[in-house]
Amino acid sequence: MAEQAETRCADRFRAIDKISEKNTERLLDAFRNARVSEACFAGTTGYGYDDLGRETLDRIYAELMGTESAIVRIGFVNGTHALTAALFALALPGQHLLSATGLPYDTLQEAIGIRGNAFGSLSSYGIGYDQIDLLPDGRINISALKTAAAKSGTAAVILQRSRGYTERKALSVDEIAEITETVKAINPDIAVMVDNCYGEFTDIREPGHVGVDLLAGSLIKNPGGGLAPAGGYIAGRSELVERAAMRLTTPGIGGECGASLGCNRLLFQGLFLAPHTTAQALKTAVFCAAMMEQLGIRSFPGVNDNRSDIIQTVCLGSEERMRRFCRGIQKGAPVDAFVTPEPWAMPGYDDPVIMAAGSFIQGSSIELSADGPIRPPYAVYMQGGLTYESGKLGILMAVEELLL
Repeated sequence: MAEQAETRCADRFRAIDKISEKNTERLLDAFRNARVSEACFAGTTGYGYDDLGRETLDRIYAELMGTESAIVRIGFVNGTHALTAALFALALPGQHLLSATGLPYDTLQEAIGIRGNAFGSLSSYGIGYDQIDLLPDGRINISALKTAAAKSGTAAVILQRSRGYTERKALSVDEIAEITETVKAINPDIAVMVDNCYGEFTDIREPGHVGVDLLAGSLIKNPGGGLAPAGGYIAGRSELVERAAMRLTTPGIGGECGASLGCNRLLFQGLFLAPHTTAQALKTAVFCAAMMEQLGIRSFPGVNDNRSDIIQTVCLGSEERMRRFCRGIQKGAPVDAFVTPEPWAMPGYDDPVIMAAGSFIQGSSIELSADGPIRPPYAVYMQGGLTYESGKLGILMAVEELLL
């Protein structure tokens, strides 16, 4: 069964390898342009003034993301933290944000103030929120976007590139370009921001290359290459990036401070590996799609579909089958393989979440993992795989659990 699945994946694997090669070429150019040297790997402490590595890495991310500026900091505790800092850079009290991809990812909802009453949310500062639901086929409702973006007080349109815990497909860079062009034609002063989590290096372009004003993501996903121990990044127009930096630290200091604490080497090396590591995760997802298809389990994207994130949605139909799938993925992990995943009340989620994540870096979803909320349609969202070989073995163990 596995051999047959791999045969079906061959053409898609070759396409993924070509993207990886092109992105590696872009990365090497960026490293050379920034004059990366051994001196960049020295860490700073305390205030972190004059951190050569931090400043060099900022320039590299800006080039790779197609933007004017970037900040890359281990001080971001997760992707949601980086995204929230970016959102605060976009709007003032009395203005509002417009989501063009429906409801944002669960953990961002409390940060915006859509649900809950978390102190310090955007809504508590008088920043409003509106959204446009996706069309039944998962596409952006361009007609509704034109109407909503024309409303007075709209400061920014926000896009979630990845699917999150939904059954929609990830946004391609071409789709992001179309949305950005549409918004700018209505009002060039409206900023467009992209939640870029899970999408980096799945294409040879990033959202910044097609006119997006601001984008953000997590270092323990694609761009960290499995080596970054923590952190996130924000890239975009210089003015907006500096505003976000002042939210991360404090007004007047912005990105001038922030010790790297000896992590620079890992951030540089992880980024160097990121195109290849992302390709390994994509291959793992494609193999998962082929195996699920052979088992008659609904799963998407399909084997030959183009991919704009590393996530594979597997619709299992029941909590018990979710548990079985996650148990198999956990058994295929290099860390905590002996642990049995159980649903629990994770911070930021309304429903119990089950998560298989035997990773070297806690919560690192560029490493093989599978998770999902215990709610209909009882889908597991599988992502990661530092090597295709280990990812494949993890999928096969998940299949074994499903066939018990």
